[in-house]
Amino acid sequence: MSTTPAQLSLELNVNQKRIRDVLRERYGTLPDGATRWALDDEQAEFVRSRIGRSSRGLDPKQWTLEIGDTVLRREIHAAYGGQQQGGIVTPKSIPDILIITSPESGARHGYDALEGLQEDGSFLYTGEGQYGNQVFARGNSALRGAAEVGRPIRLFTKQGTSVTYVGEFTTGDPAFTIAMIPDSDKNSREGIIFKLVPVVADVEALAPRPEVFIETDRATSWIAPESSSYVVGASLVPSDRLASRIEFALQADFGRWIEERGETPQTLALASGGAIVRPDLYVEESGWIVEAKKSPARQYVRAAIGQVLDYALLARESGRTAIPAILLPSRPVAHLERLLAELGIILIVRDGDGFSVIE
Repeated sequence: MSTTPAQLSLELNVNQKRIRDVLRERYGTLPDGATRWALDDEQAEFVRSRIGRSSRGLDPKQWTLEIGDTVLRREIHAAYGGQQQGGIVTPKSIPDILIITSPESGARHGYDALEGLQEDGSFLYTGEGQYGNQVFARGNSALRGAAEVGRPIRLFTKQGTSVTYVGEFTTGDPAFTIAMIPDSDKNSREGIIFKLVPVVADVEALAPRPEVFIETDRATSWIAPESSSYVVGASLVPSDRLASRIEFALQADFGRWIEERGETPQTLALASGGAIVRPDLYVEESGWIVEAKKSPARQYVRAAIGQVLDYALLARESGRTAIPAILLPSRPVAHLERLLAELGIILIVRDGDGFSVIE
């Protein structure tokens, strides 16, 4: 069985660049067609002898894995310690918190209900605790306070007895929400859903199975949203998960206005970076990609600008005509209108019983 620089880095407590430099000194560059070193016993022993077995255990432990590295889980515990069961690992030898996600095993304990990569690029991760309401103890407590004390969060995906390093994350805003999820016996209970955002990571490694994307890059019939507030989960902290009646009513009225003009409002799903993103509305005839906000205040307009430009580029890359448009209940301040015009974003605002289009 071959040995990788990742495995040796854990064993020797050195970064992989040093290992690769040693290999190049003796063996030259990687073989043709290879993207990563796979060492035979002789090569691995040469690295050990050059770097020195005697240095192991003398220096403080350092993080040595690189994004995309796959190692046995037991090799991580041999290097750093920490809990050998469960998804949240808090080794005492390093400040890092290691979390392991597995859709297959998570489904057995209700962890998959809300867990996964989100449209905004965050990753929702369910706290530990298989039965009863989850509480902030042990790993859950450590994860909640990670950003405040500067502890890196290292995310892994699990495949059998192996794990693959996805990258470094931190907690988002909010750091967590409380939602109802099933326990291992399918009984409903309160779960802690952590919001993690990447610092340096390959988020596409967290993408759903390929069949999830079958319906992407296709427009489907638009259905007016219900004009009522709702909450995804029961949040204990302030969150934009609260959807506004104002925004829903705005979208519904605008969609009907589009239909009265003889045009076709649609729903569009687009694939990006391992996630599925959906503009609020797509108008096929004009090519408008529409993002609606409940207020013309600066924070909402700024957020809408980033979202709608992202959607429009994705739509154009899928071969569609895409003109970015922002839908607001009233006009923003003059500076923001000038900004939208400079960026080529159409402004649509409610005007009595209809809407005005400002280009």
